[in-house]
Amino acid sequence: MGNSLMIGIIIKALSSFYYVEAEDKIFECKARGNFRKSGFSPLVGDRVEVEALDDSCGVINRILERKNSLKRPNAANIDKLFIVSSYSTPAPNTYIIDKMTAIARYNNIEPIIVFNKSDMGDFSDFVRIYKNAGFKTYVVSAHNGNGMQDIMLELKDCVSVFTGNSGVGKSSILNYLFGDNFIATGNVSEKLGRGRHTTRHIEAYKLDFGGYVVDTPGFSSIEHDNNDYGFKESLAECFYDFGDRIYQCKFTSCTHTKENGCQVLEAVKNGEVEPTRHESYIKIFDELKDLKPWEAQKR
Repeated sequence: MGNSLMIGIIIKALSSFYYVEAEDKIFECKARGNFRKSGFSPLVGDRVEVEALDDSCGVINRILERKNSLKRPNAANIDKLFIVSSYSTPAPNTYIIDKMTAIARYNNIEPIIVFNKSDMGDFSDFVRIYKNAGFKTYVVSAHNGNGMQDIMLELKDCVSVFTGNSGVGKSSILNYLFGDNFIATGNVSEKLGRGRHTTRHIEAYKLDFGGYVVDTPGFSSIEHDNNDYGFKESLAECFYDFGDRIYQCKFTSCTHTKENGCQVLEAVKNGEVEPTRHESYIKIFDELKDLKPWEAQKR
């Protein structure tokens, strides 16, 4: 085949090799030298223009515009973040869930709440909180398959990430979606493995029904740079359930934590905003409040 240009998605990055799925084939690619000079590296999830050199090798010419990128997992163009909790060991932690939803919103990712192990207990209180707050919320059991059809519909044709503390059954959900022992085996095909890479890596696994799930060994919870001043400045906006109330307070400098005339506090009092959501907001606000613009890291 002559050199031809294609658009594809990076499904795996290892050392300086990028594995790009394009036109139903996987190409092992190097990136052009200008990427190294610019300091702008391709990431798993990037849509890229590839120049095919033969049936299995190519060169990445350019990266198409990203909608977002995460530091851990180091991936781009994530559509949905599935935040997984379980009934026990550990029990759902509203603060962790709320922080993950805020980070997702900040990065233009749709957060979806999943309570696993429905066969072990009653999640109705948590479901009420998150449905009232406007989130898609699912109760499932990877053990018996209950509710998993809904998750599959959400995953279709999207690039998704699952996050959750160890013990919540994230691996069980992925095993259900991809087949048993998905996590244990890493699901690396001969085509991708080439037999020479043993390092930990990030990979976008393709779903039979369309879409990708990005995962990496040992990954449990997405990480966020706590020196990101932009996150501090937009925190209230990341709590979508606060709505336009954040612009209607008595004082324009309102932090929505304790001020007189705060419409968010009024909404909590009236039962329009869930108290646990506001408690999480205050906790995150307190973590970030001393951050100054000149101390902030660039995003």
